[in-house]
Amino acid sequence: METKPSNGSPAKFVDQLVVPGDVILDLSTMAEQTIKLGGGLRQDCDAISVIKAGILRFSKPNKYWVESSQKRYVPCAEDSVLGIVVDCKPDNFLVDIKGPSVAFLPVLAFEGGTRRNIPRFEAGTLIYVRVVKANPGMNPELSCVDATGKAAQYGALKEGLMFECSTGLSRMLLSSPTCPVLETLGKKLPFEIAVGLNGRVWVNAGSPSIVIVVGNAIMKSESLTKVQQKIMAEKLLQRVQQE
Repeated sequence: METKPSNGSPAKFVDQLVVPGDVILDLSTMAEQTIKLGGGLRQDCDAISVIKAGILRFSKPNKYWVESSQKRYVPCAEDSVLGIVVDCKPDNFLVDIKGPSVAFLPVLAFEGGTRRNIPRFEAGTLIYVRVVKANPGMNPELSCVDATGKAAQYGALKEGLMFECSTGLSRMLLSSPTCPVLETLGKKLPFEIAVGLNGRVWVNAGSPSIVIVVGNAIMKSESLTKVQQKIMAEKLLQRVQQE
């Protein structure tokens, strides 16, 4: 396969379409620099190459990944995901994160976790977790604390509604600045939301009708432009106010 050689800097590839085989970066040209690779990228000696088609994205200070819209989720370290507990073992919880294999969450991977205060999760419990390790051929390892050891937003999610979407929609919902559909709805409706990069979204509110409105708006927004998202959300709000 013919590849596009890199001139040492991936800047020209950022926000551009890349395909498997593209070489976006030559590490031999970098001196004392550290980069983080997200999904869709692989290191082969000094070459950072693309392994799936999509748009190359960059976030400061040093993370690169390939963004694509798909149903299948490929686990990547530092991703925040929504998982469903499928089994409980003495040392681990087994969790479904929509990946190729089940992930495991150590019973001590919680803020202040000790053998005396192990959390109790039943099968079917929905939890917001962070991917700690995601090596090929191995079960991903999860954690319910951030890089500083704090619980932050991680843990069990109660009540509300969880629905599945594409990974591309998940990334759009987590983008900065806030995507128009969430920004518009958030100004008028009180609700909580947790978005997993594995294509799962959880919404909770004081009434089921608000949950349904927010969920429908999110699902309709994937194929819309930013302007269209705002118009669609405003129309939904008008309907809610008329009811």
